[in-house]
Amino acid sequence: MDRESLCNTKTMTCFLKLDLIIESPLRIFNIELGLTDINDNAPHFRRDRIELDVPESASPGERFSLPNAFDPDVGANTVKTYKLSESEHFTVDIHSGSDGTKYVDLVLMKALDREEKAVHNLILTAIDGGVPARSGTANIIVRVQDTNDNAPQFDQAVYSLNISENSPAGTVVIKLNATDADEGPNADLTYSFTLYTSEKTQEMFSLNSNNGEIAVKGTIDYEDMKIYEMFVEAKDNAPVPLSGQCRVTVYVKDMNDNYPEITIKSLKNTVDENIPVGSVIALVGVSDRDTGDNGKVNLAMNKSLPFILNKSSDYLYELLVSETLDREKVPEYDIMLVVTDEGNPPLSDNETITVHLLDVNDNAPQFPQTFYTIPVMENNAPGASLSSLTAIDPDLHENQYLVYFIIEKEIVNTSMSMLFSINPENGNLYALKTFDYEMEKEFLFHIEARDSGVPPLSSNVTVHIIIIDQNDNTPLIVSPWRAHGSEVKEKIPRSTDKGTLIAKVIAIDSDSVHNSRITYQFLQNTDATLFSLDQYNGEIRTMRMFSYRDSRDQRLVVIAKDNGEPALSATVTIKLSTVETALKTYTEVPLEYDIFSDLNLYLVIGLGSVSFLLLITILVTIVLKCQKAKPSKAAPSCRNSVISERNSTIADSTLVSNDAYWYSLFLAETRKGKLVVRQPAPKGARYIVSSLPRSTGVTETSDSAASTLQVRK
Repeated sequence: MDRESLCNTKTMTCFLKLDLIIESPLRIFNIELGLTDINDNAPHFRRDRIELDVPESASPGERFSLPNAFDPDVGANTVKTYKLSESEHFTVDIHSGSDGTKYVDLVLMKALDREEKAVHNLILTAIDGGVPARSGTANIIVRVQDTNDNAPQFDQAVYSLNISENSPAGTVVIKLNATDADEGPNADLTYSFTLYTSEKTQEMFSLNSNNGEIAVKGTIDYEDMKIYEMFVEAKDNAPVPLSGQCRVTVYVKDMNDNYPEITIKSLKNTVDENIPVGSVIALVGVSDRDTGDNGKVNLAMNKSLPFILNKSSDYLYELLVSETLDREKVPEYDIMLVVTDEGNPPLSDNETITVHLLDVNDNAPQFPQTFYTIPVMENNAPGASLSSLTAIDPDLHENQYLVYFIIEKEIVNTSMSMLFSINPENGNLYALKTFDYEMEKEFLFHIEARDSGVPPLSSNVTVHIIIIDQNDNTPLIVSPWRAHGSEVKEKIPRSTDKGTLIAKVIAIDSDSVHNSRITYQFLQNTDATLFSLDQYNGEIRTMRMFSYRDSRDQRLVVIAKDNGEPALSATVTIKLSTVETALKTYTEVPLEYDIFSDLNLYLVIGLGSVSFLLLITILVTIVLKCQKAKPSKAAPSCRNSVISERNSTIADSTLVSNDAYWYSLFLAETRKGKLVVRQPAPKGARYIVSSLPRSTGVTETSDSAASTLQVRK
């Protein structure tokens, strides 16, 4: 019998009422059967698994009701006690109900920490009071419910890292990691910058609120900011959120991304060309916003110029003049300054300084030639332009404006300014008179060009005027001599032999050698077979002996023609009369007679007089040299040339004669191989004319107003 199924009482012994019916005889008996319980049932829990959710914020002593165990046995055999598996946090408290049922409570002894242990697995054992005792168990799963009691924590409180400037946008700087020991919403974190993070920093960097990733947002420039500090907060999503913070320090690494700069602090754009060497033209400052080697700079010029850079400090240079400047060679300088840093690769920049040179009157006028030889045709018209003597002055403005004038010099008591004139503005040279080659063959003087600078500078040039001969003089027949317009009459024997010299025609021409070269021709000849004429020396000779058929009177017209263009000529008529008897043997005797004719006699007398005057001049010169010489008038200053007395004397040597006849005689002497020279005599004396052989070398020396001729063999 199973008491638990038959009895529904809680007493140890239950009575069963039975009606016993005996059929034969029929009898009914009322029987009460007392059924005593035995411990044949173990306690059991209605659920084998009991789950409890306990907040970790529960305080010790807090109680949690547990379902009690059921044991169908009664009395001592029913549930007597409960036992809990070992736990430092929980225990059980057993108490009895009014009906004797044992109830159990789970009591918290120690505060829970979900982060330490989120689930507690306990075994609750119910034990009855039977002998032997039976028991039943149930698993208690205590799930500790999270409470937002843990603030988020970063891996580090301070992060330090480097980043290169100019890193592109989107570059990840760092990914922050914060953890929260809580769970669920209490562990869901949101990242953000705190108020301690500057707006400048927030403009440069972005923060991902979900994963804590910091990335470059703006343009990072080392020169703008070298260090960025970010204060980042991680906050959970609990109703009452907790947060954790960290500091991120970003050091910007300098890159050579800034070009060095040049600053002109002081500059002289215009300077005089005679500025002293070592003068300061400009103060130049250099800078580079980079640091280290990237910020070290060097300044130099891109090419060699007469300037130098002097480093006065790390970032200041002086631009100095290193050589003498000359505006006429280089009027201005474009100085390119190049600054270069020491980065890798190096960066550079440049700045150009323009320095203009102001003109200083440091250049004297210069003629293209130091000596001008100007040919002038005689018989020129007064006021005719001879040449243009233009000097060049490389200076500017008033330093370049030139004035021309003739340095005064007297020739035969005639001032040079009376013979020539020069335009003071353009240097055009003019003749003021008509020149005659036969009177003046050359002139030597100086022309000075002077600028308008302060002080003025000047230079001069030697001008040699050469008078060019024109064929303007007709040959003059001097032998045989005859009165003007008359015939020459000669008598010769008819027995004259062949080749006998009958007459000699001598003509002179005062023109130059070329124009004065005389040739002789018969203009008229009674018998062309009887006489011959040498075209060069003018000798008339017989070509044969006279015959009885020949006329007694022979008329010869000889023309003397010069070599000019057009040629000029003169004629002489010789009338020859033949005689039967020989008056004289006319061989060389006529030549002797010709030599000692009246004309030649006059010539000899004239030459003797000239020689005497020359001797007197030499003696006077010697006497003057023995005396104390007076200071001679100094010649005007000349920068480029010195007037030699020799040239001056030669320039003064102009043949002068008042007697055209004597002048013709002198030219005749020249034709005979002698050189006619005129020397200025001492003051008060007349001009001396001397003749020297052409082969004689003549050297003129002048120590005083007189001159001496020295003859060199």
